[in-house]
Amino acid sequence: MSEPLRIGVLGAARISESSLIGPARASGHRVVAVAARDRSRAEAYAAEHGVERVAGSYAELIADPEVEVVYNPLANGLHGPWNLAALAAGKHVLSEKPSASNAEEAAEVREAAAKAGTVFMEAFHYLFHPVTRRLHEILESGEIGELRHVEALVAIPAPPDTDPRWSLPLAGGAVMDLGCYSLHALRMLAPWAGGAPRLVAARGGERAAAPGVDEWLDADLAFPGGATGSARCHMAYDRLEMSCRITGSRGEVLAPNFVLPQRDDRVVVRTADGERTERLGTRSSYTYQLEAFADRVRGGAPLPLDADDAVSTMTLIDAAYREAGFEPRPRSVR
Repeated sequence: MSEPLRIGVLGAARISESSLIGPARASGHRVVAVAARDRSRAEAYAAEHGVERVAGSYAELIADPEVEVVYNPLANGLHGPWNLAALAAGKHVLSEKPSASNAEEAAEVREAAAKAGTVFMEAFHYLFHPVTRRLHEILESGEIGELRHVEALVAIPAPPDTDPRWSLPLAGGAVMDLGCYSLHALRMLAPWAGGAPRLVAARGGERAAAPGVDEWLDADLAFPGGATGSARCHMAYDRLEMSCRITGSRGEVLAPNFVLPQRDDRVVVRTADGERTERLGTRSSYTYQLEAFADRVRGGAPLPLDADDAVSTMTLIDAAYREAGFEPRPRSVR
């Protein structure tokens, strides 16, 4: 194995346990520092997860010469400002999605990444798991014929009203937290659809206790080759569902949980020849992601995601918001 990455984590978010701490342990990488707004939280987090030390602030962590990779799982509205700060310090950045609050800010992050010359990636971890790779392989093989329609639904039961995902100033909303996966998954089908999709229509519903924040949103898309798409998200659903169904001229393929395939690794293929279920393994998508990121940092291996891709996704998110009667998310300050 090449030299382990030396990673610093912004915040003591619970998601980091599965999205970074576990994968780093599994892949042999070092988590050298963590910082949180409340130092005692950072200290407890470091003790629980074996992080080497605690930084006094986010800025101190970013300035630490031993930290070469900054992982940013903060609230959505804090992705852009701290991604910019980390890139300005010459760090590699693995940012939770979305990379910024809106397309304008995402473009600034792209510019900062180009200037830094470091690796920047938005953490669309699902793309690295064999489940999604298999969906693309089946499309490529022609087994289900030409792409006709794709529907992605990413939905969860409602978080508490106090959750930052319901905060407009922190760039909350169903599309920011969930719909970005649906839209991204459709965008990734461009090679089999004659090019990138365009937004045709969008509808959404506002969270009663959070003006300007979307509880759900459905976006209709069209591909240059004639295929159509539906990207749906709901942050107050009756259950967790994260499915992607791709319909072709000769059949269909379904991933019941493409976002968290470690929970359900099935790919179901239906054609005139019958139905079969493939199982692609419950190893974490986050572990595959960290390994791919490390291969890029250490060896220059290609990645399917970069700052350009992040801008394209954010542009589509902003368009969906406007079409559904919402404003794009406002920028936050550090």
